Amino acid sequence: MLERNHRAAARYDIRTEDDPARPSGLRLVWSTRPEWEDWARYSEGCYVLRTNIDDWSAEDLWRTHIQLTEAEAAFRIQKSELSLRPVWHQKAERVKAHVLVCFLAYVLWKTLEQWQRRADLGSSPRLLLNELATIQSTDVVLPLVGESDRELRVRCVVRPSRAQAALLDRLGLELPERLKIPASIAKM
Repeated sequence: MLERNHRAAARYDIRTEDDPARPSGLRLVWSTRPEWEDWARYSEGCYVLRTNIDDWSAEDLWRTHIQLTEAEAAFRIQKSELSLRPVWHQKAERVKAHVLVCFLAYVLWKTLEQWQRRADLGSSPRLLLNELATIQSTDVVLPLVGESDRELRVRCVVRPSRAQAALLDRLGLELPERLKIPASIAKM
């Protein structure tokens, strides 16, 4: 626990002592370090930014710092939520293409997050996508009478569950009953 909260850990003196009366044989003893009380009192609610740039206003410095935290959050989203990992390309145009795909994925993610907020559905696109992921389409294939080598193929969308229908309604989306196959693909 101290390792996960190393900043707070410095404020406390924590040790174990032998205690035969307890089943574990140990007792946890802790106390606050008095020298940390002043530091805690003066730094509580305070955020300190240090910089070597002396011609910026405090507002400019804060705005720039927030942009940095937003950029870091974007990289975290790409690694965790979108599962985009570094790909070691050998050609400059492939590197640029990879960066573009990552950027577009992030933009779509943030767009979905804002769309979700406006619909009062929170701000977790992962939960929304997980809920809607089971909506599927299926092909209904019927043989044509008298033509054994030809068939009629109709792509239908499976009806969403009640919870999925409520989410789609809140987002202002309607699922089509049938999906049309683009002519360019149908000819293939």
